Amino acid sequence: MASTLMLLLQLLLVSLVSASHFFGGTTTYTYKGRNPDGSFNVEIRDRDTYDGCYYSLYWYCSSGYCGYTSRSQRGRLDSSTSAPLYNRQWCETETVTTRVVPSNRPFEMRAASCCWIYRRDNNYDWYLNTLVDLGERSDTGKPNRAPEVAILPFLRVPENCPRTYKLMSFDPDGDKVRCRYGNPGSAECYGCTQHSGFHLHQDSCTLHYQYTNADPRVNAFELVVEDFPQGHISLRYSDGSQSSRSPLSAPTTTTAAPTTTPWWWTTGRPLQATSPPLSKLPLQFSFVVDPPAPSCQEGLYLPQFVHPTPAHGQRIHAEVNKEVEIRIKAQASYAAIQDIIMSGPMNMTKHRTTHNEFVLRWTPFSSDLGDYFPVCFAVESATGSAVTSFPGNTHSHNHGTPTSQSGVYQSEMRCVILKVGTEEIKTNVICTESEMRVEVEKSSLRGLREDHLRLSEPSNTLCSLERYSNSTHIIGVIPLNACGTQIEEDEEHLIFKNEITTVDDSGALITRKHNLEVEFYCQYPKKGNVSLGFTAHRTMVEVFDKGFGTFTYQFEFYPNNQFRSIIDPSSYPLEYDVGQKIYMEIDASSIVNDTEMFVESCRASPYDNPNSQPTYSIIEDGCPVDPTVMIHETDNKRQFRFCIEAFKFIGLHDQVYISCSVMMCEAGNPNSRCSQGCINSNNHHHSHRRKRDSAIQTAAHFVSQGPLRLKRSADISMSAGNNLNLNLNLVFIAGCLLAAVAMICGVLLYRAKMSKVKYQRLASSEN
Repeated sequence: MASTLMLLLQLLLVSLVSASHFFGGTTTYTYKGRNPDGSFNVEIRDRDTYDGCYYSLYWYCSSGYCGYTSRSQRGRLDSSTSAPLYNRQWCETETVTTRVVPSNRPFEMRAASCCWIYRRDNNYDWYLNTLVDLGERSDTGKPNRAPEVAILPFLRVPENCPRTYKLMSFDPDGDKVRCRYGNPGSAECYGCTQHSGFHLHQDSCTLHYQYTNADPRVNAFELVVEDFPQGHISLRYSDGSQSSRSPLSAPTTTTAAPTTTPWWWTTGRPLQATSPPLSKLPLQFSFVVDPPAPSCQEGLYLPQFVHPTPAHGQRIHAEVNKEVEIRIKAQASYAAIQDIIMSGPMNMTKHRTTHNEFVLRWTPFSSDLGDYFPVCFAVESATGSAVTSFPGNTHSHNHGTPTSQSGVYQSEMRCVILKVGTEEIKTNVICTESEMRVEVEKSSLRGLREDHLRLSEPSNTLCSLERYSNSTHIIGVIPLNACGTQIEEDEEHLIFKNEITTVDDSGALITRKHNLEVEFYCQYPKKGNVSLGFTAHRTMVEVFDKGFGTFTYQFEFYPNNQFRSIIDPSSYPLEYDVGQKIYMEIDASSIVNDTEMFVESCRASPYDNPNSQPTYSIIEDGCPVDPTVMIHETDNKRQFRFCIEAFKFIGLHDQVYISCSVMMCEAGNPNSRCSQGCINSNNHHHSHRRKRDSAIQTAAHFVSQGPLRLKRSADISMSAGNNLNLNLNLVFIAGCLLAAVAMICGVLLYRAKMSKVKYQRLASSEN
């Protein structure tokens, strides 16, 4: 009987865990103007986190007149497999909804459902409640602006490491913001648990963690964020009515400190509300306490933020239609930095550079002008069994990603505020294959002297801003390998960066007048199907926006082994007899001096896509695998010449494309992949687990050319000669069957290679 009961309890537990998917959510809103018919527009931004990216909250009107939805957009913000023990992952999405409401009187929206992820208090239902009040304030003459609230959806801390979390609660009106536990009687939460080992200081929105036992189940925080005016104000509504709002006040009674003062006593007693808040927003998130860390000192196991990471609460200026960049770096001596997790506006992207910096990038739209957007982030590190192999991470020491097991450590959480303003300095950047051209309108420089502007390194006469400038624009034409241009690399791009700054005088080496800093860069894609030169780029972009230049490889076919003149591109598709030699050359027009090119692999496919099937391996790991491959020597280290004998894929495929994986290296560096040359399969695994240094070599990317076709034979007759051709065809088919076996082996090697090096399927527009 007891065993049966235990089995039922286990089945119930498994059922609850499998149904658990909610991590938490936040909501804020922004007034978006009045319509000609007198109705009001309000934009509601709703961030929700689940075990999966396909869930969303259903909000309904719980009081007042909530109007109707005129526009809605939903997108993924971030996701991670560093999740609690019973969950596969977490995924945060944002839904931005514009509602049209008949008046500016208050209304409430509510969401309620089941189930939270596996919680320590065993509560599973959730309630979220949002109070929107668009009444016109007597102090500003405008509708109230709600606090900008944000939190990382999943926080973690070792049980032995006290830590303080400053919750993001910025108010655009300068109101006093309070964070408190929800009230179940007001349907603000379901459990409203105040967790042991944590203390919430309401008036500063600060969460203190002191100590509690580790547990794979999460502490679910169901908080409410409210804003109160600094003084007494009134709110006026479109129907002629009014209401008053008062500031928070000190408690009317005092309580003496106990004999044994708790560690949080210095935070004081919370202020009291004497009137309703101006707005009320949900702030719910999951927090897990992990097993103890070997040390709680930041920078050892727990990641420590270092320069250029912005400070918590820092305001960052963003401009409409210009890309804003947030650079973040952390270090941990005894753990491998694995990933950054973030919560920010929709369409924000994150990248990791080969300098082990993380970069968040976002471009605001004109509809975002005047708005504020919070961004929260933390960096995670891992040690030991918490590191598992995964494809595509070429930047970490361990080539792994954290799992839900112990040994995963999270940095402090920091949040910043992006304020979207208008364009201040009118600038355009034009990217070409070998240089950047930046143009700054003089009328936007606000009286700065032109002779006090310079590039990062102006010693070369080519780098003088006076050389190309005219009466209306400051113009710089900057080579990609001069004038102080810095090269940076992330998963997808090579990035060349420079800046225009002010100096005290034209000959100075330093400045203490930081009046102007115009940063600009050009991005060159590392991955792409290349046909007669890859030219997927935008010709003109603005400061901080992405400029796409050309990083050109030329893949050509030649009529013979002299390699003197290419075959006319207008004659494609090229036709060959079976067994006829096909002469090819890949040529790199490098944008950096002292570089060499290396062809790591080449494959044949019926389609102009290196990821299509079937494929037949010609070169693998720098080694010829097709027996007919011949490599022709050349003195140019940026050229690769080779030939193979023509063949045809078995079946209905009547054409062939050749795709090669190539990379650029620092010339003569013995540690680069180029210098290693051919590596057999026994050393393949070791080679690709070595950390790649951006100063030595780039990532591999594809070039392709074709199609090639077999020449069509004459009409078949029943002559003896044709019987001979039939026999030759049978020999050819047998040879192709052997090639197919080699192709399968090549595919297996290719898949093994893909488990360590990340190549993404290209968009159809790039094929």
